[in-house]
Amino acid sequence: MKIEQLKITVGQVYEGWRNDAEEGVSGFGGLLDVRPKYQREFVYKDRQRDEVVRTVRKGFPLNVIYWCRVRREDGSEGWEVLDGQQRTVSICEYVDGSFSVDGRYFHNLPADERRKILDYPLLVYGCEGGEEEKLEWFRVVNIAGEKLTEQELLNAVYAGPWLASAKRFFSRTGGPAATLASHLMKGAPIRQEVLETVLLWAARAEGIEEPDGDAVREFMARHQNDADAKPLWAWFRRCVDWVETTFYVRRREMKGLPWGLLYLQHGKRKLDPDRLEKELQRLMADDDVTRKAGVYEYLLTGEERALSIRAFDKSTARAAWERQKHACAACGAVLPFERMQADHVVPWSEGGRTVPENCRMVCAACNLKKGAQET
Repeated sequence: MKIEQLKITVGQVYEGWRNDAEEGVSGFGGLLDVRPKYQREFVYKDRQRDEVVRTVRKGFPLNVIYWCRVRREDGSEGWEVLDGQQRTVSICEYVDGSFSVDGRYFHNLPADERRKILDYPLLVYGCEGGEEEKLEWFRVVNIAGEKLTEQELLNAVYAGPWLASAKRFFSRTGGPAATLASHLMKGAPIRQEVLETVLLWAARAEGIEEPDGDAVREFMARHQNDADAKPLWAWFRRCVDWVETTFYVRRREMKGLPWGLLYLQHGKRKLDPDRLEKELQRLMADDDVTRKAGVYEYLLTGEERALSIRAFDKSTARAAWERQKHACAACGAVLPFERMQADHVVPWSEGGRTVPENCRMVCAACNLKKGAQET
C-alpha cells in the first residue's frame, strides 16, 4: 500500500472546476473526481460550509483530505476524493462565486486575499494499492464528517467500467432503475442504497452465501473488470417483470420487500396471479394481520410469522385465565398467570379470530407442542 502526502493548493484543485449536479463534480485539471457521478450529493449546511471558508481565509488548518488513485471509465488514471468532499466543494464553490460569506463573495475580496485563498495548502494524502489494502485503509480513515456508507467504500475500491455502467442503471435519481421500480425499491439511488440492494440479490443469484456485505464485495470483485453491467440490468428487469406479472395490482406495501430473493426462491413456480390477488384482498382487509407487507411473503412461503398476527391483549388473556380457574386448557396444570400464554382455540389459519371467545390459556410447554404439530 502506497500512501503519500500531496502538495496541493486550493487553486490547483479549482483548476478546471466543474459541478454538474448528478453528473459529478471534478477539478484538478479534470484529474480529480470530487464527487464521482451519481454518488452522494452536497450535504453541508450553510453554517458548516461558511465555517470552512472562514478557516481558509484565516489561514487556519483544515482536517486531512484523502484521495485514492483510480482507473477511470475511459481507461486513464486519476484521483477520487475519499474523505473531504464537503470541504473541497465548499471552498471551490466559494471561489467559483456560488455564495457569499459574511457579505463578501470571492470576487469582492482584495487581490491579496483572493491570492491567499488560492495559495492555501490543503493537507492531502493519496493512496494506491491492492483492493484489500485500500478497503482496510478506507475504513480506518472514514472517521469524521459525513461518513461514507459501506457501499460507497466498496465503490472506491472496485472502480472501473463495470461499476460506472452499474451506476448509470442504479444510482441516478430518475434513472432506469428508479423509473422501472421505484414502487418496489427503498433507499436513495444517489446514496448507492438501490445499487447495494440489487448487488446483494445478484450475489445470491450467483450462489454467493457470505454475509450481506461480504457477498456484495465478492460479487463486485468478480465483475470489476467486466465491460459493462448490462447482464446485471437484464437480471433486475426479469425480477421486476416477475413481480409485476405475479402481483399485478400495485400497493404501497410492496415497496422495500426483498423481491430479488423472493424471485430466486419462487420465480420458477407456476403461480395463479388471480388467486393471489383474491387472497391479497382478503388478507389486507383482515384486522388480525398487523404487518400488511408480510402478506406477499406469506402467500409465497406459507410462513404465518410474516403476518405478525394480532395477539390477545392482557385483559382478554386474564379473563380467560380466570374463566379456566387458572388451569392450562390443554394439560390441566394450575399455574400463575405469568406462566401462561394466550392461544387461539381455533387457529387463525383455520379462520379463528383474535376475539375473547376464541381465547384460551395454556402453559408454555403445551403451546410449544401445539406449534410444532401445526408446523
